[in-house]
Amino acid sequence: MKTTIDAAGRLVIPRRIRREAGLEAGSELEIRLEDGHIEIMPAPLEVKLVKKGSLMVAVPARPVRALTEADVQQTRHRLRRERDGRR
Repeated sequence: MKTTIDAAGRLVIPRRIRREAGLEAGSELEIRLEDGHIEIMPAPLEVKLVKKGSLMVAVPARPVRALTEADVQQTRHRLRRERDGRR
């Protein structure tokens, strides 16, 4: 896919890519230049480890939207396509 950068340096990420990556308005992103390529990735979710019973559980440092069944199904389908070599 092609997109353009406006005069202010903003880049529009196409809807399909935003949807597949789970990006929403306000999502934090990391951007870096690596071997001449620009890489844009969702910023890792900050978590803290909390002991729950005998287990250590990763708890998000800020509120996050709960996964829906549709989110899980979409992720499963995407992983299957990637595993099978299809995009």
